[in-house]
Amino acid sequence: MPLRLGFVFTPAMPPERLRPVARAVEQAGLDELWVWEDCFTESGIASAALALGATERITVGIGLMPVPLRNVALTAMELATLERAIPGRLIAGVGHGVQSWMGQIGARVESPVTLLREYSTALRRLLDGETVTVDGRYVRLDGVALGWPPEGRVPVMIGGGGPVTLRLAAELGDGVLLANALTLDEVDAAASIAGSGTPLMANIIAATGADAADRVHADLLSWRADADPSARGYAVVSGDAAAIAEQLRDLARRGVTNLAIEATRDEPDVDGFIAFLGREVRPLLGD
Repeated sequence: MPLRLGFVFTPAMPPERLRPVARAVEQAGLDELWVWEDCFTESGIASAALALGATERITVGIGLMPVPLRNVALTAMELATLERAIPGRLIAGVGHGVQSWMGQIGARVESPVTLLREYSTALRRLLDGETVTVDGRYVRLDGVALGWPPEGRVPVMIGGGGPVTLRLAAELGDGVLLANALTLDEVDAAASIAGSGTPLMANIIAATGADAADRVHADLLSWRADADPSARGYAVVSGDAAAIAEQLRDLARRGVTNLAIEATRDEPDVDGFIAFLGREVRPLLGD
């Protein structure tokens, strides 16, 4: 499976920066731009629409939409609209969402795995043009069909961390979305559960420059307060182009197929960093 290198537009960046960043990703020759739907910052669908409209070539992935937040019919309608208007460049991602946020909006459910199974199954059927009737524990549809279903297949990847969700993602999804700040052991375990041949996307915190390692570690600590000061053993990368490329190749050997680079929050020159990834790192990864 060809290794794909992309960039993550995180909600730490304001929405008005999205289109310029998307264009920079395309101009740099990277393969993908990934956007997040984090409560309560930026919409995944709106962000994907802006990025698709600002570019002509790159794939835009939504990683990920929290299923308790969204009615499945609405999600299918929005994804179908994007795919029909700008075909062949969209990857959808769905997952549990952060449970504390789901609690804040009154959408937390007793069994997130049951909801994700029902939701991802219904979403796939709707996007495939079926008329769907289902009376599940959480998802209920009565003869619902899209008026304008996608003409091509919209890949739906599923976010997972624990083994039960990872198995569900490998079973029902078109790939598995991994969180950022994972240990290498966690990446290995996810790849083992997903199995060979399953696309595996990982957000990779990265930086270059003299203080790159310190900056990456500071970001890592914001996600995992107990992280080792050396950041060894984590799926994060830093250094010059050769060092970053070698660390990314190691992740590819572990089974990661889609590498989405996440700049540190204090990155002083996001556009320059994107250009560095395309000009200096991407050629070292091979085809």
